[in-house]
Amino acid sequence: MATALAFVAVVLAAAAAPAAVTAATLTIHNLCPHPVWPLVTPNAGSASISDNRARLDPNGLMSVSFPAAPWAGRVAARTGCDPATASSCETGESPPATVAQLSVHGGGDLAAYSVSLVDGFNVPMVVSPQAVGGGQCPVLGCTVDLNCDCPPGQRVSDGAACRGPPEYFKNRCQLTRTTPTDVEPVPQSCRAPGELKVVFCQATMAAADMLIRTVVAAADS
Repeated sequence: MATALAFVAVVLAAAAAPAAVTAATLTIHNLCPHPVWPLVTPNAGSASISDNRARLDPNGLMSVSFPAAPWAGRVAARTGCDPATASSCETGESPPATVAQLSVHGGGDLAAYSVSLVDGFNVPMVVSPQAVGGGQCPVLGCTVDLNCDCPPGQRVSDGAACRGPPEYFKNRCQLTRTTPTDVEPVPQSCRAPGELKVVFCQATMAAADMLIRTVVAAADS
């Protein structure tokens, strides 16, 4: 009888214990029709998580993942790089360039993310949280190739990048930040995502095969 009661106590204790929180992963996926060399740059105080030599082949053939909790930094897409050195790139090493800004805390804390066109545009980019712990986790970014109709005076690198202006970007990509004080018109309160996906050249804001939804939300109780 005592043994049975002890077993029941162990089972109840295990059921009451909080589930372990999986450390977040940063996954970068390339759907562009050309190779991309991701540039992953940590903020001050965060560790370097990439040697920035990875080449992602076109059309979704490759992705790369890094542990990213806790971590804060930026992700940009470099294009036209020297294949041997992953440097001397046509776009992405400096403005103008599309940038994902990410902050992922450990445990069950809030994550923050955005796609910024403050420094200009070179490649369409979407950030999509996956396996979220709670809160509201909207998919953010821009699926439009803003180089196509970029004002002639704002074109860079033979039309491979665009400087702006901010209103041109915002009119076409509302779920991005186009000025230093800009915010997206959707609420964000994302707790403990298991993965943050940064996707280059995604065609729409929803892609079922990658489990990306327009808004990923769980009960915030």
